[in-house]
Amino acid sequence: MNIWVQAIEIGYEPKTTFWEDFSVADHFGESAIKDTFRRAFDGWKDNYVYLTELVMVLNHKLWEHYNKGNTNKAELYDKIWRKADDYARDTLKGEELQYFYTTTD
Repeated sequence: MNIWVQAIEIGYEPKTTFWEDFSVADHFGESAIKDTFRRAFDGWKDNYVYLTELVMVLNHKLWEHYNKGNTNKAELYDKIWRKADDYARDTLKGEELQYFYTTTD
């Protein structure tokens, strides 16, 4: 099992399997990452808690690959992270947006 170390470091308790899902997809390449994102985003973009966690996972995966020198995967994660992050910032309102900002800060 691939442990989401960054979540532990910041005291965040995961509510989904997104970290594990993307860790598996990493082994199968960019098409698997894109497919995993599409399924996660389409399935959970209306759940602000899960959307927030998706944004966090994508950001941490981006930096994980960047720090390992996996430029192609880092760029892909940057692209999908921006899509999810922009969607959250443009769509969430009130307490949901506050949760997003507080949790991702």
